[in-house]
Amino acid sequence: MVKGFSDNEVNNNTQNTQNTQIKEIKKEKKGLAGFLKGKKFTYTLPGKKQINIFGSIVIGLNIILLLLVILYLNNQEFHDFVFNVGR
Repeated sequence: MVKGFSDNEVNNNTQNTQNTQIKEIKKEKKGLAGFLKGKKFTYTLPGKKQINIFGSIVIGLNIILLLLVILYLNNQEFHDFVFNVGR
């Protein structure tokens, strides 16, 4: 007795894969995927100046957040303002 698939099962599998390939070819990409279909994009690493700008923005926003948290915890008027605005 031979192990494996019979000829009928193999033929059905190949026909199914061919049918799915035909369906994929017939599907046209729509929207953004269709627009970008023929375009080639390359990724370039950011330069030193751009890294410094984004790093400065991140550090500056973190310092502002830290100051606001300290102000929230130590100043009752600011705490009440944030509490009332959050309603």
